[in-house]
Amino acid sequence: MEDSARTTDEDPVWQLPVRGEAPEPPDPDLVRRLSAVSAATACAKLHGQGIRRTFVSGPRPLSPGQKVAGRALTLQFMPQREDIASGLGQEYIERHTALWAVLETVQPGDVLVVQAYGSTYTGCFGDMLVRYFKQKGGAGIVVDGCVRDAPRVRRLGVPIWTTGVTPHYASQSELFPWAYDVPIACGGVLVLPGDLVVADDDGAVVVPRRQAPSLIDAAADHEEWERFSRSRIEEGGALSDYYPLTPETRAEYERWRADGRGA
Repeated sequence: MEDSARTTDEDPVWQLPVRGEAPEPPDPDLVRRLSAVSAATACAKLHGQGIRRTFVSGPRPLSPGQKVAGRALTLQFMPQREDIASGLGQEYIERHTALWAVLETVQPGDVLVVQAYGSTYTGCFGDMLVRYFKQKGGAGIVVDGCVRDAPRVRRLGVPIWTTGVTPHYASQSELFPWAYDVPIACGGVLVLPGDLVVADDDGAVVVPRRQAPSLIDAAADHEEWERFSRSRIEEGGALSDYYPLTPETRAEYERWRADGRGA
């Protein structure tokens, strides 16, 4: 079958797939510590550090109640242009694209983050690809587009954040898998290969790799004093005293933590 990703084998309009530089492996201890941080806390603490656009707008959990943290692998879809990529060959063509190629690079614990422009017509992943991603040890997928084969994909148990479901395969309509290991825009957020991602029922948040250690330290204190504040509010304390802490209640919190009642 003719490869519709090129005009001819001898005269390609553009060499596909495009690949950037492979990201470095993450620090396993850093990922482990990040997995204890909620998406809401990560977003808030990054905002406090001056990183304001971290929430991936649009994708929601395909199966609520799941959580993931890991290194970002990036995949970029681009609009089809028939002289370069039409998608007419379905999977016979797709298996020579960035979509198949990026799956071969998946390492255990990776989170695949995908730029798909919120397309309702592009099923970026289905049963077979998600099944292979799981077999490779992938931790989760965040895509600002759709997936297909939803019942079987849910049964696989892979945490997925998506804008919806569709019966279409990946290149059936308007997009084509173009590049991987490149910077992408996912849900309005810049994602660089090797960034970290934390996602839960509140959505997905991108954590710049250099910010991760300071974020984790700040998040640990934040989530601990929130536990203290919840207990005080449940005991009848005033919201204005305990959320956020005042200087007086902060001192009370420090005594509470020193007494060993914290984490």
